[in-house]
Amino acid sequence: MNLDTPSYSSVEMLHDKLVLNRRVKILSRLFAELIPKRARLLDVGCGDGLLCARLHSLRPDITVQGLDVLVRSHTHIPVEAFDGTRIPFGAGSFDVVMFSDVLHHIDDPLTLQREAWRVAAPWVLIKDHRRKGFASSQRLRFMDWVGNSRFGVALPYNYWTEKQWETAWRQIGLRPKQLITRLGLYPPPANWVFGAQLHFIALLKKCDPAEQNYFPIDWLPSGFTKDLPE
Repeated sequence: MNLDTPSYSSVEMLHDKLVLNRRVKILSRLFAELIPKRARLLDVGCGDGLLCARLHSLRPDITVQGLDVLVRSHTHIPVEAFDGTRIPFGAGSFDVVMFSDVLHHIDDPLTLQREAWRVAAPWVLIKDHRRKGFASSQRLRFMDWVGNSRFGVALPYNYWTEKQWETAWRQIGLRPKQLITRLGLYPPPANWVFGAQLHFIALLKKCDPAEQNYFPIDWLPSGFTKDLPE
């Protein structure tokens, strides 16, 4: 994307002013509603840990641990380094393993979700994108570039369709328990362009891939949280 420096700076500042704080506030509230009581939470790809710190302020009953490829000089939560592929904790070490806008930044999201399955006991919580609707790839690429390029975050623009997410979860052994598809991360009218159909939160429960009774997943056009069949 060839934007000159002044244009980039103005878009960047607008993003921080209108989106960043709103995103942290909304996601932390939604995560707080989904995470079980007294859970041990691992936030994979946590960055500076601001989102997880806000979550912990809403849910002081949980314990939080961050994990990132590059540990920043200042973080809001404890953060350990990892290689981006293998999570350096034993099986069942955490009640919830969380990825918040992380998996589309890596080339092999399937492998890291398998690692989450191994480490989690029994929940995996994912906030990410879905490639759906008119010019969805272009809209997602623009959002990613504005929000992350200045931090040196990898941008492979690896956006999955609903079918790709479903196939991966079935292979790994993750069964969606709740889905949210309308998050309201952007103020109107920006949310009409950058919010609708592009974001989701999924609370997934571990199951045996060989015994999983697969069923079609309702991606909730209404956008409301919904318990899915066991």
